[in-house]
Amino acid sequence: MIPMVDLKIQYHALKAEIDQAVLGAIESTQFILGPNVTSFEKETAAYLGAGHAVSCASGTDALQLAILAAGIGPGDEVITTPFTFIATAEAICYAGATPVYVDIDPKTFNIDPKLIEEAITPRTKAIIPVHLFGQPADMTAITAICTAHKLMLIEDCAQSFGAATGGTMTGTIGSFGCFSFFPSKNLGCYGDGGLITCGSAEDAEQLKVLRNHGSRVRYHHSIIGYNSRLDDIQAAILRVKLRKIDEFTAGRRRVAHLYSELLGDIATVPHEDGNGVHVYHQYTLLTDRRDVIMAKLAEKQISSAIYYPIPLHRQDVFAKACATVSLPVAEEVASRCMSLPIYPEMPEESVRVVAQTIREALAD
Repeated sequence: MIPMVDLKIQYHALKAEIDQAVLGAIESTQFILGPNVTSFEKETAAYLGAGHAVSCASGTDALQLAILAAGIGPGDEVITTPFTFIATAEAICYAGATPVYVDIDPKTFNIDPKLIEEAITPRTKAIIPVHLFGQPADMTAITAICTAHKLMLIEDCAQSFGAATGGTMTGTIGSFGCFSFFPSKNLGCYGDGGLITCGSAEDAEQLKVLRNHGSRVRYHHSIIGYNSRLDDIQAAILRVKLRKIDEFTAGRRRVAHLYSELLGDIATVPHEDGNGVHVYHQYTLLTDRRDVIMAKLAEKQISSAIYYPIPLHRQDVFAKACATVSLPVAEEVASRCMSLPIYPEMPEESVRVVAQTIREALAD
């Protein structure tokens, strides 16, 4: 069997370091906002080149807290992509704001900057691009739009830890960058976890208050906040993995480039624009024979997945509000996309088996 991701092989490669880190965190008994959390925040900010990094309980919380810190609320609109996990839109709705969907670029699957300006209204307060599958969005164009229209820019980096564009890490371009450490992510912990980057010390302080019940001093609460804290054991694990993130990225890119070499003549493989570093959280291709390929892979006990089969504007929860919305590129991509197994340690032979099985499926 070839899984989508093999977390066990990575754990065993780092077992001694991770076990020592976890036991050290347990021995300290400082489980909430302990020393590993503080160190992880500093180390992550340094790695990314961010002014500040504030951890929290999940990637979804990271988005929600960033949106609240940006002052976005009821009556406001936030422009984003329909081709992403629902957490992007959920976080906008949690704040009482309205997500406004703009179609995607057919090559990168990220929000298409050429279509953004026509979606801007007097109620628009921010743009949230998603660096989908580890591919950086066109931040030069999006930043220019935000500057021209005085909009906040919040990056959804849930799938792009370590990705860069124009020499700058994703998560450090907008006012806020929002990361997820869900176990299968490029940098993943052994539970849920998230982090927000920002350049402003004032914003970082606001985020720390929001994540901790609206409190700066124990039992003194200045605002309504949340219980959204990264625990020290998860931070200890992430500190070990952060030291290996460049190796993980190189491994993912090795697998992805081999896939593209083996499949480029029979499917539309992921696009790289040469201006940045795609970190391949997923390896996603387009094909008109998706069902045939997935059936053949399943027959050989090879995993595959569809991210995402239903764009957000067609989800039941948004269907009424988006009844007249037409986003043809997102809808076409959703109908043709499929993702193949990818993880840093994936053997070359496994990649070749997956590719050969796909070729066999298309030859039938």
